[in-house]
Amino acid sequence: MQTQNTQNAQRIPAKGYAVFGKDKKFEPFTFSRHPLGAQDILVEILYAGICHSDIHSARSEWHEGIYPMVPGHEIAGRVVAVGEGVEKFKVGDYAGIGCMVNSCGECAACKKSQEQFCENGKTVFTYDCLDYFHDNEPHYGGYSDKIVVSEKFGICVPKNAPLEKVAPLLCAGITTYSPLKFSQIGKGSKVGVAGFGGLGSMAVKYAVQMGAEVGVFARNDKKKQAALAMGAKYFYTSTKNVAQKYDLIISTIPTPYDVMDYVKLLGYGGELAIVGLPPAVLAPKIDTSALVWAANRRVYGSLIGGIKETQEMLDFSLKNHIYPETEVILASEIDRAYENLTTGKAGFRYVIDMKRSGL
Repeated sequence: MQTQNTQNAQRIPAKGYAVFGKDKKFEPFTFSRHPLGAQDILVEILYAGICHSDIHSARSEWHEGIYPMVPGHEIAGRVVAVGEGVEKFKVGDYAGIGCMVNSCGECAACKKSQEQFCENGKTVFTYDCLDYFHDNEPHYGGYSDKIVVSEKFGICVPKNAPLEKVAPLLCAGITTYSPLKFSQIGKGSKVGVAGFGGLGSMAVKYAVQMGAEVGVFARNDKKKQAALAMGAKYFYTSTKNVAQKYDLIISTIPTPYDVMDYVKLLGYGGELAIVGLPPAVLAPKIDTSALVWAANRRVYGSLIGGIKETQEMLDFSLKNHIYPETEVILASEIDRAYENLTTGKAGFRYVIDMKRSGL
């Protein structure tokens, strides 16, 4: 791709991999992105992580998806063009792009850098979402060769960072880092992690680095040694007969489960943070009567994190060498990766090498 440092008024041709229906396989897709605006950057995508959210969206498991759909919100690449008003990036810089690419910037939530909760309903998520700032055209995600994004939604990545490991941090990292910060986890805290996949493994690494004593809840013991090697002190395959009481349990579980099983493991004043999102028809419910009897324990949801906190997470991760366990694949292997992720055959995080994929 030819680099440039000027505003381009023309639409930008792009190539990627898309799914054309909830029961379809991925196939090559040619499309275009909106022109480079004065405050935009054009990023050549080098790596894109595969998140379980991609699977739910591609299969319309949360709501009816917008097709054709190019998923992917864990993006790392190189800035190859900048708009005339851009100050945050220059051509040649590395940039990360996560789950959002724009918002109103004017409401109270946006001004607090909680752009994912834009009070005017103008958060533009990276895919399966209409771009309210560009004629409501569908926004396409990171399983592609390039992307145009407002500089405010780009994350600064140092030149020496391992980009294939940076990409998954833009969702798996911030999704687990944010509740740990919100619940003020520090030295001596007791943290439980329910579900030990791509999200759960990151939650363990962050909690251990923050000084917490960590317990992992998994459906079997296949990853027990991996959890202990990451610094977990306890490993459970059931919530029964657990002696420890936790200050915080982060649930990353993407399948049905009984929320109260984990609430009962909280100490007085403890919190359960829910970040995993099962398919809508299988979403767990909370027994409010049981919640009353488990008084003074809190259940809250956490949705990624704002741009300011995402940059903080990335800086923290790089400083402490906290990275996801990854397997790099080609774009032609996306369907295989989805199958492995939904059948328990995957390790932790798949990352697509876009350059080697020939896009």
